[in-house]
Amino acid sequence: MTAPNSLRMFAAGLALALSTTAAFAATPAPTPFTATYQVSQGGQVIGEAVITLKPAGGGQWVYSNQTKGTAGIAAALGANSTETTRFRWNNDAPETISYDYNMDAGFKKKQRHTEVNWSSSQVTVNEGKGPMTYPSAPGMVDRNTTPYAIGLALRTGKQAVSLPVAVKRNVETQEFKVTGKDTVKVPAGSFPTERVVRGGDENAFSAWYAPQKYPVPVKLTQSDGGNLELQLVSFKGG
Repeated sequence: MTAPNSLRMFAAGLALALSTTAAFAATPAPTPFTATYQVSQGGQVIGEAVITLKPAGGGQWVYSNQTKGTAGIAAALGANSTETTRFRWNNDAPETISYDYNMDAGFKKKQRHTEVNWSSSQVTVNEGKGPMTYPSAPGMVDRNTTPYAIGLALRTGKQAVSLPVAVKRNVETQEFKVTGKDTVKVPAGSFPTERVVRGGDENAFSAWYAPQKYPVPVKLTQSDGGNLELQLVSFKGG
């Protein structure tokens, strides 16, 4: 798989692979942060991802994930992707209002715009070929904000999590569970973590969280799409 495709799969995988459910205890309101990750494939660093959460006013928040090629072919082509979600804080959990995805790998570009009308309970998705619509679901998030949502659920003690996720043509219920505890060493330091796998297939996807410290993973590995690995480099609040 080429480096640009790897970056695209990383950006999608980071969000698509993770999901959660409403926490059984009250979840604290969001606080702004910036998290920086190192992206690797097959042991070689190919890029950097920066995730930010900022207030947008009126009870809304903007969650952004910017991935950039920094080495090899990915850097030469200027491969990069951006995912931006606007969500509202509803029932102690994020709930998507809009989601935008843009990928530019030099010779290949892709985009997606998702808009949620909560008054009519409709989701509209447009990739430049005309809009598609389908019903929304209460508590629905998107592939970009699911990593954040699962971290919030783990913080309240959840060990098995499920969440409705808006994808291209429908709302997809994704299931994850905690399978154990590990000490993980990443560029940001060494952390006691909870390991989360998707659908019981730890070979396809695993993420390690230190939920009482950070609301996003400290490490993520995914065999789907090219053996990608994400490691936390730094986390800054505010």
